[in-house]
Amino acid sequence: QVQPVESGGGSVQAGGSLRLSCRVSASDNIVSMAWFRQVDGKEREGVATIFPRSGNTVYADSVKDRFTISRDNTDNQLYLQMRNLKPEDTAMYYCATGSMYGTWYRKESYNNWGQGTQVTVSS
Repeated sequence: QVQPVESGGGSVQAGGSLRLSCRVSASDNIVSMAWFRQVDGKEREGVATIFPRSGNTVYADSVKDRFTISRDNTDNQLYLQMRNLKPEDTAMYYCATGSMYGTWYRKESYNNWGQGTQVTVSS
């Protein structure tokens, strides 16, 4: 599988929006695609997951109703639309794909990771 490549991070004021993109592999073995985030000194946190075969999505409570995960099969892209951003959303955001089902918010459920893109939200 090709390593995911994220883009779209940046700096924004609270209340603003950003859309993250991630180029993912076209492999039929992928059963889940996710966005995680991590702040220095803290554990990597699951933000949202989409299951390509069903289209089902799951979100962390902290981002529900503000973030939307989606995918575009035509160009192998995974997206994270982020609205009403808050300073606590500041983190490095990672795209990941998994070839075996597992607990969606656990990083061990994914076996292919991107390098990350920084999102900074100022108050």
